[in-house]
Amino acid sequence: MPRIHHNKRKINVSLHRVINIFYTKKDRNVFTGLNIIILLFITKTADNPSFPRQLALWSDGFCNKSHNKKFQHTDYLGKNMRKITQAISAVCLLFALNSSAVALASSPSPLNPGTNVARLAEQAPIHWVSVAQIENSLAGRPPMAVGFDIDDTVLFSSPGFWRGKKTFSPESEDYLKNPVFWEKMNNGWDEFSIPKEVARQLIDMHVRRGDAIFFVTGRSPTKTETVSKTLADNFHIPATNMNPVIFAGDKPGQNTKSQWLQDKNIRIFYGDSDNDITAARDVGARGIRILRASNSTYKPLPQAGAFGEEVIVNSEY
Repeated sequence: MPRIHHNKRKINVSLHRVINIFYTKKDRNVFTGLNIIILLFITKTADNPSFPRQLALWSDGFCNKSHNKKFQHTDYLGKNMRKITQAISAVCLLFALNSSAVALASSPSPLNPGTNVARLAEQAPIHWVSVAQIENSLAGRPPMAVGFDIDDTVLFSSPGFWRGKKTFSPESEDYLKNPVFWEKMNNGWDEFSIPKEVARQLIDMHVRRGDAIFFVTGRSPTKTETVSKTLADNFHIPATNMNPVIFAGDKPGQNTKSQWLQDKNIRIFYGDSDNDITAARDVGARGIRILRASNSTYKPLPQAGAFGEEVIVNSEY
């Protein structure tokens, strides 16, 4: 509302400037009255987008009537009809320039702008694949070693990381450097992690194929860990397919997973981060992206498909 009043004040000032430029003191007394009338008209019709046209038609009618009837020779306005026409034309122009701003200020944005089928169907131009398509691409190939990242790939583990942050460093990410946090995370806090549905489908598919399952994580290693058992239990991985979790750790400027993928001859590696995809490419493996959930505590979210890699549809959960 204050913006609307501001625009009206601007129009008022502009009108007085026009009057001061074109007319004498005696003329101004008349046009000050016209100014008041016009501003009242603006107040009544400011929400009408066609107001400038209405004002122009009104001024034309007023001028024609004045010329043709009683104002023609006797009235002061009749003698100054050319000036009246010029003034009202100037008013029309000034208001036309300001009407958009007034309409914008007085018309709030719609709460429900709506959408259409074309927008709903829009997808980023990346290489989307499904679990079924991945399985089909492996048809006829012998069993192989496949690897998975853990956090945000097979487990939604944000609850444990959130607890660690609140417990050890509420104002920073320093908890990730705290060995006590990793002892907790690797020895029980994954009980609060949620297995991802896409991981169930992928692991089931690879178990049916007879593939060896590896988990390679960037978590810091600890003396003991229960993560391997948690994963085997949650995803029903037979002992013949399951391998102990590899804790590659995190070293600045180094992709710690690459060497492990090479040592274990892993041919397909699934992960949510850019490092997972580049680690696979470093050793000639097939890197496949799993989407990180938007409510993950691990921010910012990566740009899936940025390397031209395959991205699994509906893999955020």
